[in-house]
Amino acid sequence: QVQLVESGGGLVQTGDSLSLSCAASGRTFSNYAMAWFRQAPGKERELVATMNWSGSRTDYADSVKGRFTISRDNAKSTVYLQMNGLKPEDTAHYYCARSRRPYELTYPTKIADFDSWGQGTQVTVSS
Repeated sequence: QVQLVESGGGLVQTGDSLSLSCAASGRTFSNYAMAWFRQAPGKERELVATMNWSGSRTDYADSVKGRFTISRDNAKSTVYLQMNGLKPEDTAHYYCARSRRPYELTYPTKIADFDSWGQGTQVTVSS
């Protein structure tokens, strides 16, 4: 069973940047797609960014395109989310997730496509 541990959240102001990290246990990190989701109070969990197992394909929610970047370092078993130009509407609890199946050529996008989740890290953007 893989364990995912997020870090890097915090309280920032509009326009600031944050870099989130998600460290995974286990030796098969590089075989799986990874993604970041977020959930704001009273709202459903939504996909922020996703990346296939090789890192060759990524996709983003329209609301974060051009501002957020997902990346991975397989040697460190870590996936990152660089967030620039933060807005108050980015305030949420951010979770990383690992795909249910390895070696998927495309990037998964649905919550049901992922079966391992971290506890999340809070990002709060003040106006």
